Amino acid sequence: MPTESFFRRIRETFPTMPFLAENLGVITPDVTKTMADNGLPGMLVLQFAFGDGLATNPYAPHNHTGANIVYTGTHDNNTTLGWFDTDATPAERKNLAAYVGHAVTRSTACGDMIRMAMASVATECILPMQDILERGADARMNTPSTASGNWLWRIGNDDLSRERATAIRNMTSFFGRG
Repeated sequence: MPTESFFRRIRETFPTMPFLAENLGVITPDVTKTMADNGLPGMLVLQFAFGDGLATNPYAPHNHTGANIVYTGTHDNNTTLGWFDTDATPAERKNLAAYVGHAVTRSTACGDMIRMAMASVATECILPMQDILERGADARMNTPSTASGNWLWRIGNDDLSRERATAIRNMTSFFGRG
């Protein structure tokens, strides 16, 4: 199989390099097998978790497995606040609130999603800076299939605060991600 020789060569060339599979979208059985055969963690995006079929949705935290990486969102998604404000359906918002056990508002959406990501059993947790800073759709990095307006957002000098850094550090320590 061509994938076997490809991954063998990659491992020989980069023996300590970590790799992951962007397993978003339609995933065929051969992709799943290749990931398993090569020990490639996949991506678990929390923004995909709260639609229909929540009980069995692989993106829902209770269905996560350790050999994966959890994200609140990715560079190709809206920010979590942008998702909550404009992209999440009423049913997704309702499921999110039921999942966390309290009403989710604009002021709690990012914190709730970050806490779920940190608490996941996934091996790694990646939080976009826009979500840490609780930024809306104006801070989105990329809109796939658009030729302009992408990759423009930057962290401002006033965006980082000691309070926010302490909160993330404490959560990182609490959930053993430090």
